[in-house]
Amino acid sequence: MENSLGGARFAPETTYLNTASSGLLPARSAAVLRQAVDDAVTGRPTPGLGTESVERTREAFADLAGVPAGRVSAAASVSVHTGLIAASLPAGAEVLVADGDFSSLVAPFAARADLKLRSVPLESLADAVRPGTALVAVSSVQSADGRIADLAAVREAAADHGARTLVDATQSLGWLPFRADDFDYTVCGAFKWLLCPRGVSFLVVPEACDALPPLYASWPAAEDPRGSIYGPVRLARSASRYDQSHGLLPYLAAQHSIPVIRELGGPAAVGAHNTALAERFRVGLARLGREPVPAPGSAIVSVPGLGRAEDTLRAAGVQISARAGNLRVSFHLYNTAADVDRVLDVLSGLPDSP
Repeated sequence: MENSLGGARFAPETTYLNTASSGLLPARSAAVLRQAVDDAVTGRPTPGLGTESVERTREAFADLAGVPAGRVSAAASVSVHTGLIAASLPAGAEVLVADGDFSSLVAPFAARADLKLRSVPLESLADAVRPGTALVAVSSVQSADGRIADLAAVREAAADHGARTLVDATQSLGWLPFRADDFDYTVCGAFKWLLCPRGVSFLVVPEACDALPPLYASWPAAEDPRGSIYGPVRLARSASRYDQSHGLLPYLAAQHSIPVIRELGGPAAVGAHNTALAERFRVGLARLGREPVPAPGSAIVSVPGLGRAEDTLRAAGVQISARAGNLRVSFHLYNTAADVDRVLDVLSGLPDSP
């Protein structure tokens, strides 16, 4: 099966409903990767490999996040950038997180024994901000079950108590409209809803770009990267001072992947498509007597007790994931109503109990 969307082709050979784990690559992104691999085998130079593709990818992400590219750092993983934020906090600082949030967001703070990590239910996060809270860190959409955080309430509560905010937009940016300017820090892994290979991740920092310790400083973090490959470097005045040495092949493809979201009308348009499919799935689940985790407006649907169906679905050519015992199904721009009906058809044949 091949879908052509806004000039970007996708060619899933399964009913692929697992973007919350990893998004599909557009055919055009895969093509440049194949060519680059051939070049690496034969010794030919690859056009655009290096700084050029990193900068184009940074600009495409900044456009979706609604910030200047100079406020965006590019690296390989969310935990790298979260680690920089954790390292910037003074001993004894309180970090408030949501119960069960993704480890890449939580673990860097937990690894510092001199910080006070406090975890509360997602729905209570804003109410739990208190005097002395230094940072509130939360995923905009929960990986495990698709629940959407009340970011407006979190932002308001943090401002009232002088706390900073960190939002992980990995499970939302690309389908849920988001303004990184509303928060102090944003991190985002791009290999899910932004359709990139693994190894592409971003950090958005405030206008003052020097608040974090440049722990990974090397030549890509320099003001003049190409002239800074030996000895100490003069750090960039922009957020690229926090760049890691980039995985060049992932960024070579990513410059072609992220713009697909804008070509299809932006996150609002993509989100309308995704959430309509998710709602169709919820309605179908109700007919089967199944009740998902309440997550209105989410493109991720999690069904308690159905994690056991993962093997059955995969055997039927339906790609989903099991998380915390739940069946997690996620819908993105390459999915159709036929995909929804296919997974419901397989689920309808399951026994009522394990």
